[in-house]
Amino acid sequence: MIELIFLGIGVGVLSGFFGIGGGTILVPLLLLLGYEIKDAIGISVVQMVFSSVYGSYLNNKKGTLDVPMVFTIGVGGFVGALLSGFFTSVFSDLTLEIIFLGFAIFALSRLFFKTKVDVVQKDVNRAVLFLIGLFLGLFSMLIGVGGSIILVPILVGFLHVDLKKAISAGLFFVVFSSVSGLISHALSREIDFFSGVVIGLASLAGVYVGILLKDRVDSELQKKFLVGFYLLIVIYLIQRIFF
Repeated sequence: MIELIFLGIGVGVLSGFFGIGGGTILVPLLLLLGYEIKDAIGISVVQMVFSSVYGSYLNNKKGTLDVPMVFTIGVGGFVGALLSGFFTSVFSDLTLEIIFLGFAIFALSRLFFKTKVDVVQKDVNRAVLFLIGLFLGLFSMLIGVGGSIILVPILVGFLHVDLKKAISAGLFFVVFSSVSGLISHALSREIDFFSGVVIGLASLAGVYVGILLKDRVDSELQKKFLVGFYLLIVIYLIQRIFF
């Protein structure tokens, strides 16, 4: 119980600071603690509902959340995530770990590209935004992450959205994908709700601290932290899968 509480606080801090649902760090940590990946994914989905809803509420109060921009993507994510539970049940543990690794490598590679400064944010057709959300919702909830691990680099690198706004948008997207993913996973197989709820409730305190830190740290420094964070995840998963 104490271990889960401290784990939740730490995951919450990272969730608020990086604009992620928490699954990107929670799933690898649960694997380190001896959980099977499908159990870790289920716990992560439960936790993400808590951290994403509370974090988005705080971001909206601070004025860093652009709701109209991400709403269409979020609706697509909700639809895509409804299918995730079925696919998670079908795929093997190794396949899921390899998919998780691929997501982390893509996110890491996008952040190495230089983002143009003072470039006007691009306007994208709503149908395209919906399809982006659909894809992210399906494949991110498949491995127990909210989707912002990919969405933030897309918003920053392709649509020239300010990093802090992109991080807030990424966490708001997780609200849609995690709620839908929880429904899908609960219908497809058994979930450890107790561990998920304990970690989720504990993460609320961490989210508050993480968002405070996010708003006080320079964007370039925040990007360096984000690159380092993804790099650690990639190294761990490579070691786990291939060695």
